[in-house]
Amino acid sequence: MASVLDVKRFGRGLLAALATALLLFFGTGLHPLWPLTWFAPLPVLLFALDATGWGAALAAFCGMVLGLLNLWGIFHVLGAPPAILARIYLIEGLVLALAVLLFRALQRRGAHWSALLAFPAFLTSFEWLLNLTSPHGTGGSLAYSQLGFLPFLQLASLTGPWGMTFLLLLFPAALALAWDLRRRAPARMRSLLGVTGALLVAVLVFGAVRLGLPAPQERVKVGLIGSDGPNEDVADEGEATRKLFQAYADEAGKLASDGAQVIVIPEKLGVVVDADADTADPVFQSLADQTGAVIVAGMISVAPPLKYNEARVYRRGQPVLRYDKQHMLPPFESKLTPGTGLVTLQQPSSPWGVEICKDMDFTPLARRYGAEGVGLMLVPGWDFFLDDVAHGHMAIMRGVESGFAVVRAAKGGSLYVSDDRGRVLAEVKSDAAPFSTLLAEVPVEHHRTLFLLWGDWFAWVAVALLGACLARLAWRWKAAPG
Repeated sequence: MASVLDVKRFGRGLLAALATALLLFFGTGLHPLWPLTWFAPLPVLLFALDATGWGAALAAFCGMVLGLLNLWGIFHVLGAPPAILARIYLIEGLVLALAVLLFRALQRRGAHWSALLAFPAFLTSFEWLLNLTSPHGTGGSLAYSQLGFLPFLQLASLTGPWGMTFLLLLFPAALALAWDLRRRAPARMRSLLGVTGALLVAVLVFGAVRLGLPAPQERVKVGLIGSDGPNEDVADEGEATRKLFQAYADEAGKLASDGAQVIVIPEKLGVVVDADADTADPVFQSLADQTGAVIVAGMISVAPPLKYNEARVYRRGQPVLRYDKQHMLPPFESKLTPGTGLVTLQQPSSPWGVEICKDMDFTPLARRYGAEGVGLMLVPGWDFFLDDVAHGHMAIMRGVESGFAVVRAAKGGSLYVSDDRGRVLAEVKSDAAPFSTLLAEVPVEHHRTLFLLWGDWFAWVAVALLGACLARLAWRWKAAPG
């Protein structure tokens, strides 16, 4: 009889792991189907209700590792070494396993409210701590799977990604506990579901109201240019860079003649040595002087012995502004010198800011711009084709969090414009030959948000909740077996 039960339990554990893996695989990753993420942990949580500790941990570990195979393609493109890949998958699997074990331990000891909170608090705290220590910032957050769920995305204006992750994980924990309590404690089941449901409804109502507010009257016509043809790599110093800049300038001139007030061009187009100023500045400065358009162009700037990933800003009759990228992508940009300063352009409605690609993965830098009242962020970028959504669209959340619209032009990805509510107003792929271009209007006005004012306050709430749940478990450790 015991062997039959073991076989059945193994089968249920296997099905739970596979179900969680499938939901994670399609609900997260490069092109996430956002509704699936809400249910992804549910199978392993349900299995953990009456499984052994080792069985619950193993199911959760396998479910996470198999689900994260959706990122294998981009890891391959990035050339991640096997040791790094093994560490990523091992840590992610162990973290979910520990969260499920904490949930199971509290549930078995009758601390159902603590179990409900502990599961999302554990994983949200991990995400936040990883964000503080990783060179990829918020890159691993579950919250990015919800960029297409606009009412829910508005929660980022209050809590940043941390509140979104918390609610994403609170929901399946509530469903699992409700299933466990459906017969033996129906009143508690109803209270758990009622509180969770009310919280979700409140968040979605807030999001719907925020989305329904009138758009700003001030509008800016923006032009974006990208190329996966003549600019597949960084152009060599000298004539190659000059010719490429001229080709981009010709396209920019067409957009300016169609009314573009600002034109954004991708990062790292070519190499410019400061001593050789004729390579870059005259090409774009003369265009800015002729048309009145603001031009933001990315390049590698060399001031021996230092190299910078730089965005230069050209304006009619004014000195060139330079913004140096602050967050580098290892190992590709490890030899470049990070910048530290902000670049803002004063405008009648609100200032415009400049960041470069991976800078937009980090909330503190965006909040610094938000504190300056920026209403429009201009972002040269460069993606890896596969991650045009998974990475390229991360910048959208920074706009929701800190109150600005985003104009992002990337080669190897897409050109898009989003407003400060996270709505993508226009987007095209960068794969047209020889150039992809986009002309769009974007409403511009800075909006102050709670996240801008208070920062990672909700992450600290999650850490405090986790501490309280661990204390509750320690207090009950001897009171209930298992």
